[in-house]
Amino acid sequence: MNRLHLSVFFVCGICLAYICIQFSEFFKWSSRERESQNGKCYSLLPKDSQLRVVDEDHPRIYFSKTAGVTKEKGSEVEALSSMNAALEMKTEGKPDKALKLFKHANSLAPKHPDILNNYGEFLEEIQNNVILADQFYFQALMYCPNHEKALINRQRTAKLVDEMESDMLKRIDGKRDHISSIPDTDKGLQRAKKEAYFQHIHHTVGIEGNTMSLSQTRSVVETQMAISGKSILEHNEILGLDAALKYINATLVNRFGPIRVKDVLEIHRRVLGFVDPFGSGELRRTQVYVGGHIPPPPSDIPPLMREFEEWLNSEHAVRMHPIKYAALAHYKLVRIHPFDDGNGRTSRLLMNAILMQAGFPPVIILKQDRHRYYEYLEMANEGDVRPFVRFIAECTEKTLDMFLWSTQEFISRIPAIDDDSKTIKISTHQNNLTSDPNGTP
Repeated sequence: MNRLHLSVFFVCGICLAYICIQFSEFFKWSSRERESQNGKCYSLLPKDSQLRVVDEDHPRIYFSKTAGVTKEKGSEVEALSSMNAALEMKTEGKPDKALKLFKHANSLAPKHPDILNNYGEFLEEIQNNVILADQFYFQALMYCPNHEKALINRQRTAKLVDEMESDMLKRIDGKRDHISSIPDTDKGLQRAKKEAYFQHIHHTVGIEGNTMSLSQTRSVVETQMAISGKSILEHNEILGLDAALKYINATLVNRFGPIRVKDVLEIHRRVLGFVDPFGSGELRRTQVYVGGHIPPPPSDIPPLMREFEEWLNSEHAVRMHPIKYAALAHYKLVRIHPFDDGNGRTSRLLMNAILMQAGFPPVIILKQDRHRYYEYLEMANEGDVRPFVRFIAECTEKTLDMFLWSTQEFISRIPAIDDDSKTIKISTHQNNLTSDPNGTP
């Protein structure tokens, strides 16, 4: 009997559980139907209203896509208003106020052709800055190719700028020839070469963010001893650039013949040899992003480097002035961005290899000029490479001046430098050194 009762209770329990499950499923589906009719289906994701960003001060205002457009329109209106005010100040003979207003208008709408053209006219007429005015006309035509006033202005200034650039390159060539005439045994020139070597390394790595001072850079190169408080990476960047410069000086400078892609890879192998031994000298295999510029994908790098090699050794490129040729080679390599890291350093070294083949010393781009350097590269990406070429020419001339100032004996042969204020300071300092403490010579 006990077994029979237990069996009956067990079967009844199973039946009751089954009935309960069926009732629960019925009520669950019916409740889902009611929720679906009311539009309240359950979801694992939060609702759109919970994801939307709300300004706490104004809870009823949402950020929308049209906010940026409205802001741009407002900036353009303010920019045009500033431009008109600047034109009034220009007419009234108040150039200082006009300049401030033009700068403000250009900062608000840097791509507006009317602002660029009027700003250029102001620079040309009032400040007699033809080169910068031509640059603004060129930019206006980039954004509006049919801008009539900019077309007329550009036709007038382009010839003047070409003549000025030609004169500048001739002046630089003359300074290079003066340095070539100085004997290698000259002590001042020897000191200048050594100092320029350290400065080149210091400023080149400094552009990339290295925090070593000039004296610390000199110490690392000369002694290869560690500097307290500086990272291993910063030490290795300096050692890599030192190795790359020595490689260029021992191979490319005195070699006759074309520059190959393998030469660029060898430079890069030494630049990053101490930082990334496995990635040095290798083309990148991943996509990289450089500010607003998106370099080509990795699959395009090999054919682009072959095109770059063809351009480097083309008759058209080789016939260019060495400074223009070197600057364009620098820009083209940076634009391809063939490496994961070290593209800027490798490009500057390639540029200097080309210049050294033409008899120029390694050009020093000061780390203080980093902002201008990147600004001109960005302008080149937008279509105007001439400011970058002029910038490299300016840096070349400064480097040559440093070499020429290394010895007093050769200063008198360059009137442009002899008339500079530095000559007066040096002469005054020398007079103080050679005079008697009581004031008698």
